[in-house]
Formats: sequence, C-alpha cells, structure tokens
Amino acid sequence: MPFFMIERRYAEEFEANADEADQVRRINDEEGVRWLYSFLSADKRKTYCLYEAPSPDAVRRAAARAGLPVDVVTEVAGQVTPDGTLVAF
Repeated sequence: MPFFMIERRYAEEFEANADEADQVRRINDEEGVRWLYSFLSADKRKTYCLYEAPSPDAVRRAAARAGLPVDVVTEVAGQVTPDGTLVAF
C-alpha cells in the first residue's frame, strides 16, 4: 500500500488530545487509512503526518470526516537515512 506525507496548516496552535486522536484512528480505519506518526512545527500551527493509504482521496475523505485540514498530499517512495541508505517503502 502506498505511503503519503500530509501537510496540515491550522489557524491556531495545534493541541494534541488523546480522545480526538482515537476518533481520528477510528475514522481512518473505516476509510482504510493508517496514521503512522506526525511531526509538529515549532510554532504549533503545522503538522507533517505519515500515512499508509490506498490513495490520496482516501486520506482526504478521512480528514474531512475528522474535521482536519489537508493542504498538501505527497506520495513518498522511501526514506533516506543519514548514512545514505535508501529504504524503499
């Protein structure tokens, strides 16, 4: 299944909440999307999230249902480690 990096911009500082994260995971499960992890920008107004999903549309549907913004969806093919190794997904 493909992997996607999702960039989200928030109008206000993002605040993590376990109940909301659980709701997002439930919606993702229904859409066939798996949230792997997220990075939060220093100003707490952007997140960069790695997802495994069948398509960009599935990611967008899940986000819309969860009330989350989706500004950029980029399919990623692998990871480059500091030693120069390319790890394909």
